[in-house]
Amino acid sequence: MSAADLPEEVRAAASAAVAKNATDVVVLSVAEVSTIASHFVICTATSDRQVRAVAAAVEEAVGANGGPKPTSIEGVDSHEWVLINYGDLLVHIFQPETREFYSLERLWSDAPRTAWDPASLGPSATDQ
Repeated sequence: MSAADLPEEVRAAASAAVAKNATDVVVLSVAEVSTIASHFVICTATSDRQVRAVAAAVEEAVGANGGPKPTSIEGVDSHEWVLINYGDLLVHIFQPETREFYSLERLWSDAPRTAWDPASLGPSATDQ
């Protein structure tokens, strides 16, 4: 899947995560394998402070690009896993141990995947 095929709010969320130094930023297109959303953006942040910064940047970027306001934000108090729900887009911001434990990429392995290229703030398509 190419970045051009992704909705603007998905690209904005992934780019915002990279801009706040989140690592392992991945977009899963889950529409064909799930009814809960069309896309997941999954990323790792290494501290409570970074989790908060990534979440704030994603929320700001999605709104600035004409996207919807989140319908809910979960996990803000624990900072282990913050989930920002935009309806068709779910943004998952994990601390490393929690991401490894839940392994969403493995759970949703049937979904096409786009790894976000942090060097250029652009996408690098890697269909799986």
